[in-house]
Amino acid sequence: MKKNLKTIAALAVASVISTSAGAKSIVEIAAGDDRFSTLVAAVKAAGLAETLSGDGPFTVYAPVNAAFEALPAGTVETLLKPENKGQLTDVLLYHVDDRNLASIDIPHGSNYFKPILASARLCITNTKSGVSIADGTGDSANVVIADIKADNGVIHVVDKVLLPGTRPACH
Repeated sequence: MKKNLKTIAALAVASVISTSAGAKSIVEIAAGDDRFSTLVAAVKAAGLAETLSGDGPFTVYAPVNAAFEALPAGTVETLLKPENKGQLTDVLLYHVDDRNLASIDIPHGSNYFKPILASARLCITNTKSGVSIADGTGDSANVVIADIKADNGVIHVVDKVLLPGTRPACH
């Protein structure tokens, strides 16, 4: 079992190293990785690709395709409709911080973080077992891969789409 965990950890590190080799923007890295095809489609539909390709710095909590698939049926399709661009933009900006926050910069314990969506907060908890992010629904995402370096910031891969709502409890 320990050997399998070490192998998985080594593969994850190799993935991060190979992804960060050769400076690319956050959008270029995400667009080059099939695990983020739904996120990239949403970023383009919201008109945020140019912004997230800019100078930054940005920290993006990037949900994988499976996280979008876990949303209630029809949610993604509804958000991608042109008439829902504002709501889609709010959801996506809830995943973005306007700082370059490597995992080492996230303090231990639970702390509020303010994403670009100004009216909202995230509760990020950093423990020995990993980093989790509570959103406005009260549910939490887990950071499954941290610190994918981009030339304009950093990507932390999460297993849940973060949704704005009420301020999450953070103690």
